[in-house]
Amino acid sequence: MSILLVCQHRDSKPWFKAFKEKNPDLDIQVYPEVENPNDIEFAISWRHPEGIYKNYPNLKVIASMGAGVHHVLKDQTIPDDVKITRIVDENLTRDMADFALLNTLFHIRNYNFHIAQQQERNWQIKAYRQPQETKVGILGMGVLGQAVAEKLYQNDFQVLGWSKSKKENKAFRSFTENEFDEFMSQLDILICLLPLTEETEGVLNYVNLKKLPQGAKIINLARGPHVVVDDLIQLLNEEHLSSAVLDVFDEEPLPNNSPFWSHPKVLVTPHVASMTDPQSVVNQIYDNIENMKNGKDLKNQVDRSKKY
Repeated sequence: MSILLVCQHRDSKPWFKAFKEKNPDLDIQVYPEVENPNDIEFAISWRHPEGIYKNYPNLKVIASMGAGVHHVLKDQTIPDDVKITRIVDENLTRDMADFALLNTLFHIRNYNFHIAQQQERNWQIKAYRQPQETKVGILGMGVLGQAVAEKLYQNDFQVLGWSKSKKENKAFRSFTENEFDEFMSQLDILICLLPLTEETEGVLNYVNLKKLPQGAKIINLARGPHVVVDDLIQLLNEEHLSSAVLDVFDEEPLPNNSPFWSHPKVLVTPHVASMTDPQSVVNQIYDNIENMKNGKDLKNQVDRSKKY
C-alpha cells in the first residue's frame, strides 16, 4: 500500500518529513512522481489538479490537509465510494479565532483610516468604538464558528450566530434559518464561516449584504465562492459597506487583475487565517490510515451529501 501526497501551493517537504518520523516504513509518493498508481490507497491532499484521482483505481480515502473540503468535493471525477476526511485541530481552531478577533479590533480601532492617513502624512484623530458597543455576527456556527464566538465574547463583543439549527451557548445569541433578516439587520461586523455548499454559494450577494446596516464591515474566512465579487464591490463603492477583509477567493493565488488588490476598502490576505501544521495533525491522519487498513470508522469523515 502507498500514500499519495498532493500539495498545490504548499511545500510537501514538511508533510513528508512528519509522516516519515511517525512511521519510517510508510511508502509515501509525492505527486506527480508516482511509481505505481495501483498501489495508492490513501491520499493526503490540498487543492489537487482536478481529475487526477481517477488515475488511482484502488484509492479508498482522501484526507484534506485543512478544515475545508471544497477543494476535494468540487472534483466530480472522484468515485462515490472514496471517503473524504477533514482536519479538526485545536491549533487551527485557535488560530482562526485569533484572526477573527484581530480583524474585528482592526475595524473598531479605525486601522483602515489610520493607514490611509499615514500614506497622506496626515495627523488626524478619529474616535474608536468599544467592543461592548459592537455587534458581531457569525454565519456558520460549526466548530470554528463557535470558537470564534467564544473568543469575541471573552473580549467583550456582543456576538450573534446564525446556523440551520438553534445553538445553546452563552457566548452568543443564536439565530436560525427563518431569522436571517433579523440577524443581518443588527450587525456592525459580519464574519462568514459557512461550509461551501450549493445552498451557501453566493450567499454574500447584493440582496443579502444590503440587509446589513450602512457602514457595516464583512470578514470572509470561509470560501471564496461565498462572495459575489461585483456585488461586494458595488456595495463598497456605494458606501453601504465600510470595508471588507477577504482571506479566501474563487481562484487562489488571487489573479493580478482582481479588483480586490487595489480597492481602498478591501484588505487581502492570502488564505492565512489558519494554517495546518503537519506536526500538529499527523497523528489524526495516521490514525485514519490505520483505521482504513483495519476496516474501522474514520475520524472526521465528511458527509458527501451535506458537503461538510
